[in-house]
Amino acid sequence: MRHNGYVVRIMVPAAVLMMTVTACATANEQPTAPQSAHTSTAPVRVNTTSETVAPHGVARHLGGIADPSDTFHATVQPIVGSVAARIVGHSWRQGCPVPIAQLRYVRIPYWGFDGIVHRGELIVHQDAVDTILMVFKHLQSARFPIERMQLVDDFAANDDRSTLANNTSAFNCRAVTGGHSWSQHAYGRAMDINPVQNPYVYRDGHVLDPAAITYLDRNRQRPGMIAANDVATAAFARAGWGWGGDFVSFKDYQHFSATGG
Repeated sequence: MRHNGYVVRIMVPAAVLMMTVTACATANEQPTAPQSAHTSTAPVRVNTTSETVAPHGVARHLGGIADPSDTFHATVQPIVGSVAARIVGHSWRQGCPVPIAQLRYVRIPYWGFDGIVHRGELIVHQDAVDTILMVFKHLQSARFPIERMQLVDDFAANDDRSTLANNTSAFNCRAVTGGHSWSQHAYGRAMDINPVQNPYVYRDGHVLDPAAITYLDRNRQRPGMIAANDVATAAFARAGWGWGGDFVSFKDYQHFSATGG
């Protein structure tokens, strides 16, 4: 079944519905911004192999996966079994603004700072899956480096702990920073990428992590940093998502969301 530029294969094993999703290269999939000189034009091939979810307690920052052809393989599944056990009572609980049935667990490849493709994990809203797959296909193709990509539950669903670990993450049922209303992360429609290289800068100019201070100079681009009209902002903009680097009274360079807030 073709859906929004992706080939979606729906498989029903004995106990759980699994969707294996892979990006399908089309002529209009490229972001509007110029890509890195390292960007590969290799075709994206369909993967029909599902992945087994690692049990709770297994190290989530998986070892390197050789992928010199840049083939993009991602899997998407409902929140059940060991994944549900990891998040219920932590990043998701009763009273969250989104029912757990509307969330999806995504295993997705990314380039690490070590120059090796790793397999990360995210939880996003079901209506954000296409956007996340499209964006990370472009990031992988451009060799955009990411430090780690684990569920916030590995950090007790604590946003500060996840940030200090330079963890790229999505869903977390929490309020906006410094406020009481629900964050877009609580809806599964927001992403934070490389929080150290792309810090949240408070109104008074301070940042949470001292390691992020050097990255306040946004004119000196270094690996993992996000900038206006780069591969990340261009890909998210194409999907209609806004970037926190465009905020006026403060900056949230790591942040993208479907509402722009």
